[in-house]
Amino acid sequence: MEQSMKFGKLAEAHFENGLLCAESVVSAIAEYHGVDDHLALKMATGFCSGMARTCGPCGALSGAVMGISLVLGRESQDDSVAVTYEATQEFVKKFESEFGAKDCHELLGCDIGTDEGMDYFRSQNLRTNCSNYTRKATEIAVIVLSKHA
Repeated sequence: MEQSMKFGKLAEAHFENGLLCAESVVSAIAEYHGVDDHLALKMATGFCSGMARTCGPCGALSGAVMGISLVLGRESQDDSVAVTYEATQEFVKKFESEFGAKDCHELLGCDIGTDEGMDYFRSQNLRTNCSNYTRKATEIAVIVLSKHA
């Protein structure tokens, strides 16, 4: 539990210092696992803001799934997907249970791909919610990984 909070706070700090949600989560999970996050960070960018503001899955959720795959993913076609899928399913279920949804627009109550949605996002200071999703997604992922890695 202490590890999960440590890396959750790290992800939140990344977010508060300019990284976006998916980038922050995958970077913190990479550090948790002791691997370089350079490529993972680059790969995460398009997953931020609900898949580039298209009302897709929450970027923090996507970053956590990328982090789980970074740690548990296959290295060849002969490897099984079972452990990665099991951990991912457990993570998604816990995230959805915690927040009631997994898609960005449902979590925020607005479509940030529109001017009206972005105005609402800013006026309601919903970035604070995103910071919380980022921290908590990392915490949940680290807990799940500690059971599977």
